[in-house]
Amino acid sequence: MDLSSEREAEKAAFLQAAGLGSVRREPLTGDASTRRYERLHLADRRLIFMDQPPSVETSPCPPGATPAERAALGYNALARLAAGRVDAFIATAGWLREQGLSAPAILHADAARGLAVLEDLGDDLYARLIERGQDEAPLYDDAISALVRMHQVEPPPVLTYDGASWPLLTYDDLALKTGGEIILEWLPKLKPELSFDAEAAAAWEAIWAPIRRRGEDGARVFCHRDYHAENLIWLPDREGAARVGLLDFQDALKAHPAWDMSMLLHDARRDVSAAIEARSLDRYFALRPEADRAQFLADYHALGALNVSRIIGIFARLVTRDAKPRYAAFMPRLWTYLDRCLADPALGELKAWFDRHVPAGSRT
Repeated sequence: MDLSSEREAEKAAFLQAAGLGSVRREPLTGDASTRRYERLHLADRRLIFMDQPPSVETSPCPPGATPAERAALGYNALARLAAGRVDAFIATAGWLREQGLSAPAILHADAARGLAVLEDLGDDLYARLIERGQDEAPLYDDAISALVRMHQVEPPPVLTYDGASWPLLTYDDLALKTGGEIILEWLPKLKPELSFDAEAAAAWEAIWAPIRRRGEDGARVFCHRDYHAENLIWLPDREGAARVGLLDFQDALKAHPAWDMSMLLHDARRDVSAAIEARSLDRYFALRPEADRAQFLADYHALGALNVSRIIGIFARLVTRDAKPRYAAFMPRLWTYLDRCLADPALGELKAWFDRHVPAGSRT
């Protein structure tokens, strides 16, 4: 039996044990991860079947691991990604639901085998609704309300739910550095006219080191980490912040509150206008009057520039290494967001670096 047939038999046995062996299974479109999803069609409802094969990815970061130990384990440990672990999803979903937020309920799970059956929150992704003409402003208003709910509670060091536990590590300097440096390696492979020599790399590090320090020092709130319109579902029958269905949160960390704001408002897959960005930031400060607006905005621009640079690097890698050319279409939008961040006068040195090493003709 080959690996795919063996995995299919394992999945069928899991569903049979859960009393779902005879239901119709509909494969769903995948994303950039190693997870696979199916929709299960029952007589009276639909469910989601998550399949994350164990050992497909490098190991996640153990708490207390040194930088050398993380480097030896690989990219997931360096960046503090969960490696798709189902126990991370279960524990994080449970914590979010305890905060009154709409993460999917976990109905059946075998974390060791990387399988789970989840509540189906539906098809009304923010991105699809907006594409169909729904007013985006109320959707972003509620997304900010949900974000504020996450930021108002001090997160525990370990998330636990229904027998699953997962450490909520800090988005620290090494994780931020790992993400930020991807662009140096992979953008020249997408744009062969570019070349970052040792001098350029040294200048890059000198600019980013203090920004990363601000990111780690400000890492005090729960961070979804992939908080954008493709991972948010509109649930109009629920109340308040619970109207926002949450997906793809298993890589959660404790991070600076500006990080998820950047993920939402610097959305790689859809245009977020400067007007919606301003409205969303105003709403955030109205709901969190204790926040220092000037300092938050300075950090939002700086960490937003780091986040956008990171995504540019990741998408360059997806195109060149993983043969996923569709990600090239997102690049112009990301450069627009980066320009918005770099308009902050405090980031003049960073703007000059990009102007020198990535001229306008290469920002496509």
